[in-house]
Amino acid sequence: MENVTHSAYYDSDQPRRVIVSEITNLRRYRGLLRLLVQRDLTVRYKRSMLGVWWTLLNPLLTVAVMWAVFSTIFRFEIPGGVPYVVYVLSGVMLITFFSQGVVASGSSIVGSAGTLSKVYVPAEVFAVAPALAALVNFAINIVLLLVVQLIAGVGIPVTVLLAPVPLLFLAMFVAGLGMVVASLAVAYRDVLDIVGVLLTLAMYATPGFYPVTIVPDQILPFIYINPLYSYLEVFRGLVYGGTFAPGWMWAVMVLTSLVALLGGAWTFSRSWRRLAVLV
Repeated sequence: MENVTHSAYYDSDQPRRVIVSEITNLRRYRGLLRLLVQRDLTVRYKRSMLGVWWTLLNPLLTVAVMWAVFSTIFRFEIPGGVPYVVYVLSGVMLITFFSQGVVASGSSIVGSAGTLSKVYVPAEVFAVAPALAALVNFAINIVLLLVVQLIAGVGIPVTVLLAPVPLLFLAMFVAGLGMVVASLAVAYRDVLDIVGVLLTLAMYATPGFYPVTIVPDQILPFIYINPLYSYLEVFRGLVYGGTFAPGWMWAVMVLTSLVALLGGAWTFSRSWRRLAVLV
């Protein structure tokens, strides 16, 4: 009896539907997606002594440095009397999630060139996995934030139950931007360097470690149009403020996440043939 081997391959004439094809591929290859997320969570700290405990230690060390500098030298006063350690930890967590997720997703296709050039795997699986891994790290850090809130006397409001909402939208935002960056980085490797600079700019344009009250009036519009500001304010209000951010911030969060995700999926649908060849 003759043995017949069926192999999947890239078909340049295969039609794709924006979003539908991406969702279908992610569902079909969900096992691989889960393995990639596990890989991203474990390989990063594989050769370190503390292993995944660095997920908690990294933000703590960062916050310790910022607390020592800004609460003693510059003496920032946080509106509402929120302890600075709680304020800065929430900001560091969210900004780190955003930055690491976009960078990891953006470099995923280039970094997985060896696999993609030999075996058929939808490229979007590699682009989405880092965003999900960053989300898992963020979820772990929320436990740390809640512990710090209790120690600092802030308490844990009931609105914390809604904290997964902004996290979900931020994950969509990160995945969408990551897919756009990943598509561009295959053809233009210096895109990753440019994105690194833009992420640094976004970090300083987001009031993660400084209160927005110290920002001059002429610069405030640039803070408000920064989508991360809305994500951060919604998150802070739910996690430790016990309040809901203004409606326009929720609207910005929802709109930017959907636009980014749709834009990322559209970019992949338009450039997947080029990705299959260039990697």
